[in-house]
Amino acid sequence: MHSIDWFRGWRTLATRWRRLGVIVFGAAALTACGGGGVSGALPGGSGGVASPTACTSACGGALVTLTDAPGDFLSYIVTVDSLTLTRSDGTVVQTLPVKTTVDFAQLVNLSEIVSAAQIPDGNYVSASMTLDYSGATIVVDSGSGGVTIAPNHIIDGQTNNPLVAPNSTTMTLNLSLPSNQPLVITEGTVANLALDFNLAASNAITLSPMSPATVTVNPVLSGSLVPDATKQLRVRGGLVSVNASAGTYLVQVHPFEDDNSTDSGQTTVTTTASTTFTLNGTNAVGAAGLSALAALPAGTMTVAFGTLDQATMTFTATNVLAGTSVAGSGGDGVQGSVLSRNGDTLTIANGDTMSAQGGEDVHYVRQLTATIGSGTSVSALGGGGALTTEDISVGQRIELSGTLSTDATGNPTLDATSGTAVLLPTRIIGTLSAPVSNGVATVALQAIDGQDPATFNFTGTGATSAQDAVASAYTVAIPQALSTGGLSAGVPVGFVGTVTPFGAAPPDFDAVTIVDFANTAAQLHIEWPDPGQTAPFATLTNAQLTIAPSLLAAADEFELSIGPEQVAVSALTSGITVVPDMSASNPVYLIVTENADTEQETSYSTFNDFVTALTQALNGTATVSSISAEGGFDASTGTLSVSRMVVHFH
Repeated sequence: MHSIDWFRGWRTLATRWRRLGVIVFGAAALTACGGGGVSGALPGGSGGVASPTACTSACGGALVTLTDAPGDFLSYIVTVDSLTLTRSDGTVVQTLPVKTTVDFAQLVNLSEIVSAAQIPDGNYVSASMTLDYSGATIVVDSGSGGVTIAPNHIIDGQTNNPLVAPNSTTMTLNLSLPSNQPLVITEGTVANLALDFNLAASNAITLSPMSPATVTVNPVLSGSLVPDATKQLRVRGGLVSVNASAGTYLVQVHPFEDDNSTDSGQTTVTTTASTTFTLNGTNAVGAAGLSALAALPAGTMTVAFGTLDQATMTFTATNVLAGTSVAGSGGDGVQGSVLSRNGDTLTIANGDTMSAQGGEDVHYVRQLTATIGSGTSVSALGGGGALTTEDISVGQRIELSGTLSTDATGNPTLDATSGTAVLLPTRIIGTLSAPVSNGVATVALQAIDGQDPATFNFTGTGATSAQDAVASAYTVAIPQALSTGGLSAGVPVGFVGTVTPFGAAPPDFDAVTIVDFANTAAQLHIEWPDPGQTAPFATLTNAQLTIAPSLLAAADEFELSIGPEQVAVSALTSGITVVPDMSASNPVYLIVTENADTEQETSYSTFNDFVTALTQALNGTATVSSISAEGGFDASTGTLSVSRMVVHFH
């Protein structure tokens, strides 16, 4: 059915819940349900943006955050037309009053506060987000470079029509919260709804040398009353006021790169003695930074990164940017990875440009030439002391502000010689080549921030040319505070940190965090050709279900991955045995039934109820098109202990 190049290596970190059209609820949303229907129809939206609902009586704060589960995309730019909440009495509240352009590929490692509006109190039972694909830019990571999807090959999975005029260009994602766990808004308090637009689940990618690359969109919006604590939270907004004695400041929320909204509400940012500030290119820490922020005029654009305390609903910032240090505010900007450096000239790869005009002008660029100089102010997200342009090296993820232009051949350029540069956390992944020695790990790189290391030019990164970084033997400095006990030669490993300053390697990279894949959950995805399988399980009991080797071999898509490692079908001589993960605090088991133009999802929190429903559904004529699951995998027995599983009937 598909001819897909899944040679992604490290990219199998992304959970492949493709083509499932599933609504999955997070930690707080399924704890009390044995099983129940969850409607998942995905009608096309009208595309209009309603005015925010006026709050004239008892009101509370609705802090809505948005993130994205990873998928195989270098860019996924669409316009969010609207984001509404529906109360149990049918009242609809618009929480995103202005259309805004978003690159969901950049939200994989972040959550964004999109609204902090005051809304009428009550129990809110559903959310709805409308996306407009009329100006979409979708770039698929093929494993050997980016493939830009032509507009007429971005397909509405419900109608099979391209998402271009004269067809409908909008799709609406509807999320129904369980009736026993709504979003409760009460007067004088703040409640959080954490939304996740799951790229991997929402898009089926077809890459074939025989036909144009295609992305079929079946949008998936999941939600939780508990935010993802593993991701940094970002809040962007215009400065309202500073309370130095309390160590806080107030902002008018302007989500993503939007500078126009005045109705997304206000939120308070708490700072600490260790919060770092970069204000108009000048760095400060703690109270000194907050004092400098207070001297800026009201309306100055700010961006804060930090965490949300769910118990107190307090947002605490670790880093704050303001003024010209915010890309796209008072100047143009770009965010991407440094592909190469020649003197003060940088080549930025797979980035997003942001114009000073704000959120309607976000564009993907495959490559951009940027110029830096002695007038470029450099800081790092997370501190790092006094920095200079020499701290910008190949592989570093970076955000630059300056002036966008084009060269004589029409290629994009950015003059940042009088602008700012912010070093962003950079993620590398690979295989440990040798045991860690003297606090240094040697890694055979598989990816730098999701990109093939072979595309980077490491010339000039070393103290001498002989010491330039080499992807097959990339050296990583590990601070003593990080435990390396679980790392050994031959195991996959990931690091988050910053690249060593240009011309100063080795080591090539300074780690702040280690990602040890030893305890990483396995990701399973099996998809059979049409019409599917009427008997996909050799055994089906309340204790386990098994999938025979012959059925694994019959799949036209099979993937079993643990971090960057792949398990081949040929290694599963006894097939796969699936058992429930009895230690999972919030297991999710779903059955998806797809008909001609609708989908119905039913969720279960116990394996027993799930198997009972599967037994009833497998009536000899119903066919299963795909299975996806996540959990611990025992290679010696072929047993997968699942905490999440989806069976898709077609």
